Amino acid sequence: MLTVLSADVDDTAGVGAIWILWRPKSSRMREHIALLEWFGKQWRYVGGGSGSGDDPVDVDVLDVRNGGGVLSLTRSLDPPRSLVAAPWISCVKVHLGQDVGQVLIGARRIEIPEQRRLVAVWTSPQSSRGARPVIVALGRDGAELSRMGPHDSLDTHTWARLREES
Repeated sequence: MLTVLSADVDDTAGVGAIWILWRPKSSRMREHIALLEWFGKQWRYVGGGSGSGDDPVDVDVLDVRNGGGVLSLTRSLDPPRSLVAAPWISCVKVHLGQDVGQVLIGARRIEIPEQRRLVAVWTSPQSSRGARPVIVALGRDGAELSRMGPHDSLDTHTWARLREES
């Protein structure tokens, strides 16, 4: 049995990601992230990754999990410079707390699905492929609850909580 947990499309960049669970209620659950690109007037699978699946996690506000990336198909349009000039397609899995109403991935606003987990996709130059856009968790009233910068490992809410506890 396959279940699509989340899907994201960045229309402007012409890329998408799908987070698929195989045997979602089984101890042998597997997950797959499929990266897609609009190329040659159709969606094409460009890569992805599989794993054993996330353990259930209770997130206070914002948790950004491992993602992946792949070189865009546009690399085939302009050889031999294509490897340097082609965009990089990246994604991450985002887990959100109960108070989060929306999330910003860069400038894109995404509504929160019921299961409070989503996949987010974007493109960047290959030279900056390790950087993600700023991710901001917004409350239902639109107020910022927490954020993660391009190279951050923890969100601002978690850092503040850790400072209070020490």
